[in-house]
Amino acid sequence: QLQLVESGGGLVQPGGSLRLSCAASGFSFENHAIGWFRQAPGKEREGVSCISSSGDRTNYADSVKGRFTISRDNAKNTVYLEMNSLKPEDTAVYYCAAQHLGDLACVIAGPSSHVMDYWGKGTLVTVSS
Repeated sequence: QLQLVESGGGLVQPGGSLRLSCAASGFSFENHAIGWFRQAPGKEREGVSCISSSGDRTNYADSVKGRFTISRDNAKNTVYLEMNSLKPEDTAVYYCAAQHLGDLACVIAGPSSHVMDYWGKGTLVTVSS
């Protein structure tokens, strides 16, 4: 059964850190680019970051550059999002998604929800004092 399962969300104070995980199963993980997206209450979903199938190339939204780091472990079928220096405006439900043969799209255009093939159900991140 095809699955993407996010974990690691929670409540953190401004300036704090969290590490999200996205565990994949049921498809050829190593042939898929993976993206992280987020949706805050009352706002549209936005792309945060994406990583190529081999993990050698990444792309970040301007709002998270220098604070977030995406990585993947293909042996574990898992992608990570390390989030540092968190701000209240980072509060959102975070989703991971997979795109088959999506390396070029990830590198050139960054994470785009319109082209992703599979989605997880999300994990909530709340940044508040």
